[in-house]
Order: sequence, then structure tokens, then C-alpha cells
Amino acid sequence: MVKILINKTKKQFIEDLKREVTVRKGEMYVVKNTSEDFHTNHGIVKKADLKKSGIIQTSQKKEFSLFDADFIDLYKQIERSAQIPLLKDITAILAFTGVNKKSIVLDAGAGSGGISLFLANYVKEVITHDVDKEAVKLVKKNAKMLGLTNVKVKEKDIYKGFDEKNVDLVTIDLPSPWNAIGSANAALKVGGFLVSYSPQITQSLDFTNAINKHDNFIAFKSAEIIERTWDLDNRKCRPNSRVQHSGFLTFCRKIK
Repeated sequence: MVKILINKTKKQFIEDLKREVTVRKGEMYVVKNTSEDFHTNHGIVKKADLKKSGIIQTSQKKEFSLFDADFIDLYKQIERSAQIPLLKDITAILAFTGVNKKSIVLDAGAGSGGISLFLANYVKEVITHDVDKEAVKLVKKNAKMLGLTNVKVKEKDIYKGFDEKNVDLVTIDLPSPWNAIGSANAALKVGGFLVSYSPQITQSLDFTNAINKHDNFIAFKSAEIIERTWDLDNRKCRPNSRVQHSGFLTFCRKIK
């Protein structure tokens, strides 16, 4: 059982400075092995205590909260061979396609499993494909770590077609997504969704132009999902200036 060990940031008012200062920054640890003692910056947590849940103390008498890791905690620990889409992009796929526990999803360009493994936590089944043998091995390894039993991984070039038919969603994370439209068309049910993720806007443009020429599809949304975080602390209230680009999403639907 993987555990989360976390403590809060601690602040203290310093009279000489006439202000509150941080005396301990909050930290979080992912404990993957509870059969041995765990070392932190604030002392050791005994393996006997790692079997518990709630408030525990380190060897330096520092308090931490300990609880079982949830899916999202484990997902953030997946092994990566390359950059994966950010959660803001993957969750947009859930939001704009409405896939659920009854849905079958095909994923093209498995990579490390960023899209397929996250969606698998919400849908009935995901079949993900990649031409790279090492990617196939990695996704299987990550799926096992996450405890997902509804993920199938295939070593296959989907430019040449999928084996599956009548599925609810096809996701594409490939260099030339326009070359996968025919395969997606053959696999999707009428009313199903096709979503392409690309790092470059020119890829999205070429994909959308190809979709617009296809009688069976409409492209109904192209978007770059922007996320800006804020620093909120006492009376401090300001946005973080850095906005991170990840990629572009194009959402399509099969209409006949």
C-alpha cells in the first residue's frame, strides 16, 4: 500500500520583525515501501508507524499526517519516457466528450500512458496503441503500478487501422494526426468523439482542415487550455505570471 506523508507550512509571528514568517515549509512524501523505515528532512518514520493512518511523529518529534495514496497521487508518479499532456488538457477531454463508466476509448500514440491511464480511471475500457515496443512495456508497467485492469496495450501502427469498432472516443497524440482520421472513422460509432492533441498549432490546423473535408466529421472546438495559478496568503492575492504552454486540442464528432 502506497502512503502519503504530508505536513503543513508553519508560520510564526516574529516580534522583532513585526511580521509573520515561514518557519517550516510544508512537504509531501510518497511512501512506496512501507516495509522499512522512511527518511524525511525532519527525521525517520518507523515502519510500524507507516502501517497507521492519521497523525504520526518522526524521530525528531515532527508531526506528519499519514494516509493511503489515492489514484491521483499514484498517477503523478508514473514513469515517463517523454513529456505527457498536462492534467488541464486531459481533463478537458473528459469534460467535452462526456465519456463515463460505460465508454470504450481507443488511444493512439500511447507514449508513457499519460492520456490512456488517466481516462481509464473513469471509463469502462481503454485500448492504447504505440509502434514503439519500449512504450508498450512502459504503459503496461505504469498500468500495473496504478492497479488498472481495464487497460489493453497494443504494439500497432494505427495509421493502418484499429481492430476495434463502434467505440465511444478516439484520442490521437501523433505527429501526423490527419493520417489517422480514416482509422478513427472506421472505429468510431456514429455520435462518437475524436480528439487530437498536438504541441504545434500548425498540426492542429492541418488536422482541422482535413477533418473539414471529411463528410463524416465535424470539428466543433479547437483550444489551448490556459491555467493560471494564484498565490493566496493572508492579504496577499496575486497571480503567478508564468503561464505554461502544453498543447492544442481539437474536438471532433462523427455525425454519420
